[in-house]
Amino acid sequence: MKHIYLPNMRASRGFTLMELMITMVIIGILAAIAVPMYSAYVTRSKIPEATSALAGMRIRLEQYYQDNRNYGSTAAACGLAVPSGSNFTYTCVWRGTDQTYLITANGVGSMNGFTYTIDEGGNRATSAVPAGWGTAPISCWVSKKGGEC
Repeated sequence: MKHIYLPNMRASRGFTLMELMITMVIIGILAAIAVPMYSAYVTRSKIPEATSALAGMRIRLEQYYQDNRNYGSTAAACGLAVPSGSNFTYTCVWRGTDQTYLITANGVGSMNGFTYTIDEGGNRATSAVPAGWGTAPISCWVSKKGGEC
């Protein structure tokens, strides 16, 4: 039986410092790109809470108007209870008479800085947005950074 002799090779005992540093740089670059994109995605996912609540409230107010020929009994509140939500607070007030109204959704918590409105004519507007989301007022409901509707 013949013995095969291999050249004296060092046994690999782990990663070199250079390999670890390169891995850390790659992870850092990926995190620098992914974290802001994820944050913007989470913020965008919370916006429909406000826009759907405003649209639903407008429909309910129009039904109320069909029955009562006005939008409410006091200037401080419309004829219906305002919706509640975890990311927005809602208000509904007259704009001069009981024949006009303005429903507003103001962001709270992580959505602070967003303000959406709708009136009796169905005019949608974004009256406030955080930095990077456009320049308010905008005559639509902003749903993406840069003021996109």
